[in-house]
Amino acid sequence: MEVTPRELKKTLRQEALARRDALDPRWRIEASLSFANWVEALAPPAGTAVSGFWPMRSEVDVRPLMEALRKRGARLCLPAILDRETIVFREFLPDAPLVDMGFGTKGLDASAAVLEPDLMLVPLAAFDRRGHRIGYGAGYYDRAIARLKANGHARRLVGIAFDCQEVPQVPDEPHDVIIPEILTESGLRRFPPAG
Repeated sequence: MEVTPRELKKTLRQEALARRDALDPRWRIEASLSFANWVEALAPPAGTAVSGFWPMRSEVDVRPLMEALRKRGARLCLPAILDRETIVFREFLPDAPLVDMGFGTKGLDASAAVLEPDLMLVPLAAFDRRGHRIGYGAGYYDRAIARLKANGHARRLVGIAFDCQEVPQVPDEPHDVIIPEILTESGLRRFPPAG
């Protein structure tokens, strides 16, 4: 019986997340702090909307990188889940109250302004050396990126992961969004465009 791309992605996701979960928590903190060292390589023009994310479980904690981007003039935003299909990105101001977004993450309530980010720090479960990513399975980011690109936004996508989340090859599916850059603790990787 042939394994479908969806089934293979599920297996690769589980294996990559198990490797990430097994990382020493203290090492994860130190590695997460080092991501802020890449602010110069990522720094967009002042005033650019940059989406980050509030870390859940054993994810890279991008908050130090987000703060470094804020100091460089970026307008930060976090994803907010509207329904089972849609996320928007709400402006994340210093001292803004956070609310539970489900899935173990936090975001901003409806009183925060909605921004359309041009630089997106994209969470992922696994990736390959072509820039193909496996998300957490709900498709929120694939749909959000497609919507933002159609509106002329999301011009730069940077996946955020630890090296241990790399897999040999992510199965290709038509709806997948390729991430041209992935930032890990060992540096910023850039992938050539497909084709």
